[in-house]
Amino acid sequence: MKTFLARLTAPSLAAALVGACAPAAAQTQQFHVTQLAVDGHQVRAEVAATEAQREQGLMRREKLAADAGMVFVFEQPGTRCMWMKNTELPLSVAFIDTDGRIVNIEDMQPHTLDSHCSKKAMPVLYALEMRLGWFQQKNIKPGATVDHLPMR
Repeated sequence: MKTFLARLTAPSLAAALVGACAPAAAQTQQFHVTQLAVDGHQVRAEVAATEAQREQGLMRREKLAADAGMVFVFEQPGTRCMWMKNTELPLSVAFIDTDGRIVNIEDMQPHTLDSHCSKKAMPVLYALEMRLGWFQQKNIKPGATVDHLPMR
C-alpha cells in the first residue's frame, strides 16, 4: 500500500479525493421514460420523481427532440416554481394539478434564476417542461388535460 501511495502524484491524489467526496446530487441522474398524451398530442417524457432528479432536470442538455420533454413529479400538491440555472435550452413549463389539468404555462429563458411559478390558488403535483413554444404551437392552453401521468 505504501508503494502505491508513493507513486500517486499530488494532483492525481487530490483528484481522486475530490471525486470520492463529490455530492450525490452532482452526479448524472438516470431517468425513466414514459409516454404522455397532452390534449391528445403524444409526448415522450423523462420522469424526474426524486429530489436529485428534479434538481438536475434538463440542465446541461444541448438538444431536445421535437415531442420530448421532462415531467417533474412532486410528493405533495402545492405551489411549485422552476428556474433555468445551467439550462442551455429555452423551455416552456406547464404546471399540472392532481386531476391532470394544466393550471398555467410559463416560458423560461436559459441561464436565468428567474422563478416561474404555478398559480398559488391551484396546487399542482406535476410540471412538464417542453421546448419553448411547444404548448403554443399545439394550441394547448390552461384547462387542457394530460393523460398517463406517473403516480407519486
